[in-house]
Amino acid sequence: MANLPGSWKRVILIAFDVVALFIALWGSYALRYGVVYHPTGLNQVLVIVSAPLIAIPIFVRLGLYRSVIRYLPERAIWTILQAMTIATLCWVVLAFLSEMTGQGMVPRSVPVLYWALGSILVGGSRFAAKRLLLPKSGKRLTAGAVAIYGAGAAGAQLAVALRNQRNTFIAGFVDDNPALRGREVAGVKVFSPQDLRYLVTEYGVKEIILSIPSAGAARQKEIIARISGQGIKIRTLPPLGDLVSGKFLVNQIREIDIDELLGRSSVPPDVDLVRAMIAGKTIMVTGAGGSIGSELCRLIVKWSPQRLILFEANEFALYQIDRELSGSSDQAVVPVLGSIVDRARVEHAIKQFGVQVVFHAAAHKHVPLVEANALEGIYNNVIGSLNVASAAFEFGVDSFVLISSDKAVHPTNVMGATKRWAELIVAQMSRRALEKKTGQRFCSVRFGNVLGSNGSVVPLFKEQIAKGGPLTLTDPTMTRYFMSIHEAAELIVQAGALSEGGDVFVLEMGEPILIRDLAENMIRLAGFSVRDEEHPDGDIDILTVGKRPGEKMYEELFYDDTNVTKTRHTKILRAANSDTTKDAIDNALLELTSALKSQDEPEARRVLFEAIQ
Repeated sequence: MANLPGSWKRVILIAFDVVALFIALWGSYALRYGVVYHPTGLNQVLVIVSAPLIAIPIFVRLGLYRSVIRYLPERAIWTILQAMTIATLCWVVLAFLSEMTGQGMVPRSVPVLYWALGSILVGGSRFAAKRLLLPKSGKRLTAGAVAIYGAGAAGAQLAVALRNQRNTFIAGFVDDNPALRGREVAGVKVFSPQDLRYLVTEYGVKEIILSIPSAGAARQKEIIARISGQGIKIRTLPPLGDLVSGKFLVNQIREIDIDELLGRSSVPPDVDLVRAMIAGKTIMVTGAGGSIGSELCRLIVKWSPQRLILFEANEFALYQIDRELSGSSDQAVVPVLGSIVDRARVEHAIKQFGVQVVFHAAAHKHVPLVEANALEGIYNNVIGSLNVASAAFEFGVDSFVLISSDKAVHPTNVMGATKRWAELIVAQMSRRALEKKTGQRFCSVRFGNVLGSNGSVVPLFKEQIAKGGPLTLTDPTMTRYFMSIHEAAELIVQAGALSEGGDVFVLEMGEPILIRDLAENMIRLAGFSVRDEEHPDGDIDILTVGKRPGEKMYEELFYDDTNVTKTRHTKILRAANSDTTKDAIDNALLELTSALKSQDEPEARRVLFEAIQ
């Protein structure tokens, strides 16, 4: 019976209710008279027959036949009691009119008994059936009902796919089109967005799936803003381009990425720039197992390099990215375990494989950790960058791209200062290449925070949400620039292709975002509400814990925003570089190296910051 079509199941339910209400009314008379009741006369038969005839339309109107028994929420008992009360009152009116015509009397206790027996039979039968339909293991079939936002072709296809899974109850569609409201699509009723709260309270909806793959980023952001904060989880279909095959898989439903709420306009990559930088070349990525490094590697293997060298100091991270790329690509991928502070190891890797392009992503980037371990941060980020850039110059690497940071602008912490040093070292190598006319190109690419990167705020917030909160902020007014890892990787490669030597490219980051707004959006996307003074009954708190050592309230992208030029790519800008001379850098490097050897942290910090003022 569970495998029957929905229409047949409704017919069976109606037939059962008709019989149940007959029995309820007959039983009411029997209990009242204390004997087995036998109707006498046509009028008494018609009074009993009229009860289900009156009740069934009322049950239909109140939606008793729309719910799937297997997923019937506990609160449905109130709807059943309401329907039974209205049906009983209507039947009493009919019985009263019958009495007025002199066709017999109905005892006053019969309507009360009829209401009680009818409620027990109708309500009890449904919850008994629900219990019987639960899996034998007792495991819940679903965490709650779902709603689908978008009653178009994709939504209908999704509804069919979810229904075939037999473990999801679709409470309804939600759609902005007034012409669809109240109708049924794929056997599911269409509601207005204003009815979402009704779906949550009446059907126990725990999740809404956005089925609008053709909608742009701005439209999706608008919809998410409208439906978030209702205590429901939001997921979405893949973009339209991922569904062009006409096939839909339920496992393609994915979580909403927080970067989809940034409002950034998407710019397709310049194919010529990417191909010129990667195709047919031997490329080395330092820090290949890190967030940016691994995404660069995933992008590079798609553009047919001759060989990709994965240079990484962390054994497990190297194992993971090597296994991923080797299993998904036919390109030659070579894992090299080594640290950038080991000059001989870096030189050997570049020389052995004839590296033509280097993307230098290896660095210690976690601001508080580098601040607490300044000597190691300086040694890795400055001396390590010097090793890689020098080896690239000496062994004839064609293009060198340093992945820098917005924290390199007017740095207030060790991490930012080391990144600025790395930029100056790369600029020095570029001047040397220009003097010797080697044709080599050295450049830096500077950008802000990357969503989801190791050590960033997004994974931290996700972990805190999973634990039930609270989310911790350093300051409610703190802002940061954000972009997705994939977009950053694409722009880094294209910036490298635009290099003329000595460039500092700055990626267009859009508007800075309040970290508190990011935290609130992540809480809502996870299906929770923010607890604050205005909403004391919310789910998750946001606490302010104070600034950490070296943190800035806001980040900058340029030293001089009046001296910025555009490139052929709208998302890549060229900033003016520093006028620091070769001798100044060389002398500062000698002092810095001496301080590192003697483990003199105060002196190392002094040299680090004075040289970049």
